Amino acid sequence: METQIHVPVGSPAIRKIPVFVDEHNVTEGAMKLLKELRPAWDPSRVHTKLFTDGTTNKLVGFYVDERPEDVVLVRVYGNKTELIVDRDNELRSFQVLHANGCAPRLYCSFQNGICYEFIQGEALGPQDVRDPALLRLIAREMARIHAIHAHNGCIPKPDLFITMQKYFSLVATEFTEQASNARIQQEVPSKAVLEQEMVWMKEHLSALGSPVVLCHNDLLCKNIIYNSKEGHVRFIDYEYSSYNYQAFDIGNHFIEFAGMSELDYELYPSRELQMDWLRVYLQAYKLFTKKTEEVSPAELERLYVQVNKFALASHFFWGFWALIQARYSSIDFDFLGYAVLRFNQYFKTKPEVMSLQVPE
Repeated sequence: METQIHVPVGSPAIRKIPVFVDEHNVTEGAMKLLKELRPAWDPSRVHTKLFTDGTTNKLVGFYVDERPEDVVLVRVYGNKTELIVDRDNELRSFQVLHANGCAPRLYCSFQNGICYEFIQGEALGPQDVRDPALLRLIAREMARIHAIHAHNGCIPKPDLFITMQKYFSLVATEFTEQASNARIQQEVPSKAVLEQEMVWMKEHLSALGSPVVLCHNDLLCKNIIYNSKEGHVRFIDYEYSSYNYQAFDIGNHFIEFAGMSELDYELYPSRELQMDWLRVYLQAYKLFTKKTEEVSPAELERLYVQVNKFALASHFFWGFWALIQARYSSIDFDFLGYAVLRFNQYFKTKPEVMSLQVPE
C-alpha cells in the first residue's frame, strides 16, 4: 500500500520477545524482557523510573547504577489502542527514522508493547516551543524528517482522511438516537454535520497542493526532547507517523502550542511567530531536498495559508481520537471534554481561516 511506511532494504529485523506485560505491574514483565536484552544486569540492582502515564500508554525506564545513561524504556500499549494506532506502521516508522538518525534504537517488540533506547534531554513544555532558539531547532528537525524519501520509489499517498474516516466509523454508533452517551448527543456536533465537514475538508484541503511527506503527526510539546549539551532536539513517539500532508504536520504542531491538559488557544502562534518558524523550516527543507536555501515571499505565504487551513483538520482528527479514547481508555482524563473543545475550536476558527487565499 502506498500509504504504508517502507523500510530500507537491508534494515535489521525487529526482535520479537513473546512476553506480555501487565500495565498494572510493569516491573514483573519488564524483568523478563531485561533478562533477554540486558542479561548481565543483576535483577536485584535494577532501578525503575516512571516517565509517564500517557494519554495512550504507560512508559517506564529501567537502569543500573553502573551505567545510569543506559536506560531501557518499556512502553506498554494502552487498552484498545490498536483500534486507533497501526502498530506495524509504528515499528516501520521507528526503523526508518532510526536509519536516518532521527530516532533512538528499537530493542524489541513484545506482545503488548516495545522496548527502546532512552534519548538524553528534557521534554519541552508550551512555553519552550515559543523560544526563538528552540523554535529554529524544531523547525529544522521537522524539515529533516519531511525530507526522508519513500524508500521503495513509490509516490506516497496521504493517510489523513483514510484514518479520519476510520476513526469516525469507530464512534458513529455513539451518534444514533439509541446511543446511551447523552453527553455526546448534547455537546458534540451531530453525525450529519461531522460527515458534511469531513467531505468538505477532503475536497478543499487536498486541492491546496501540500506535498505528501513522512510526518510525525503528533508533535506535542512533550514529544520534543531537547539536549542542551549537544544543542539539538529529537522527536519521540511515532505511533501516528505516516505519509501525510506537510502542512498538516506543521499545523498540528502549531495547535499543540496551546497545551493539552489545560487548553489555551490564545497560545496559538501569531502570524509573525509562524512566519519566523516557516522561514527556518522552508530553508532547511529546500536544503535537504533541492540543495538551495532561497525562499521567496510567495512560497512562504503559500505555506502559511496551507498550514493554517490544515490546522482545521487537526481539530477533527484529534476530536474523533478523543471520542474513541472516551469510550475505551482506562486513563483518568476527560477525553470527551477534550473532543468538545477541539470541535468547538474548529467551527470557531473556520470562517477566518477560509478567508485566507493561496498566492498565485
